[in-house]
Amino acid sequence: MTLNGKTAIVSGSSRGIGRAIALRLAREGADMVVAARDQALLESAVKEIEGTGRKGLAVACDLRLPESGAKVVEAAVAKFGRLDILVNNAGATKRGDFLALTDDDFQDGFALKYFGAVRLTRAAWPHLKKSSGAIVNISGAGGRTPGAQFTIGGSVNAAMQSFTKAMADQGIRDGVQVNVINPGPVRTARFETRLKATAAEHGVDLKEAEAIFCREADISRVGEPDDIAALVAFLLSPHGRLIQGAMIDSDGGSTKTL
Repeated sequence: MTLNGKTAIVSGSSRGIGRAIALRLAREGADMVVAARDQALLESAVKEIEGTGRKGLAVACDLRLPESGAKVVEAAVAKFGRLDILVNNAGATKRGDFLALTDDDFQDGFALKYFGAVRLTRAAWPHLKKSSGAIVNISGAGGRTPGAQFTIGGSVNAAMQSFTKAMADQGIRDGVQVNVINPGPVRTARFETRLKATAAEHGVDLKEAEAIFCREADISRVGEPDDIAALVAFLLSPHGRLIQGAMIDSDGGSTKTL
């Protein structure tokens, strides 16, 4: 229980990686604020958090809206009196052929994942400075290894990685730890949709489709949400406190560059 007495916000935490992170941090002792658009899923997450013995708060909002970041932080501080951790996880981006993607597609990708994180960070920073707190940004391997079908996601993730480096530098002066994790393929609902498409394309079952996917992607295996959650928990623990401004690839080896 390395996070006893701390309060954490995890955005995009109604499902998938974000929910796994929120539950892991609760098991490590943190009281949790979960934020996303789906109130029912958030309330379900809070029940799981409370099952660990910690307190939870659901804040349903659309982080694409300029006022939402401050709303989440204000709700966290009002309920728990402090803020120690921010995990910026919210944001899915549209894949597809570049010539078929619109300005609106690009703007939507940046609005949630990039600007949502920027606004949450801005609102949280004074509280994190006061508590000598920490931020973990969840970006993606596509920010370092761009692909033709991932022009939006790769661009947004690269921006998130640059933003992390800049805020880590500010964090040295203000006593705030800032790092970024770059997941590769992780078993979420979105990945399962891609896997079904691979199975249909090759005429195989899902198990064989996953093996084909791993061979074609040249990775050791598909990640699980708990893999990312465990890495976040390590970074936020006393054992990870020396790590500052790091870009950590948790991607099964998909990033081949230095």
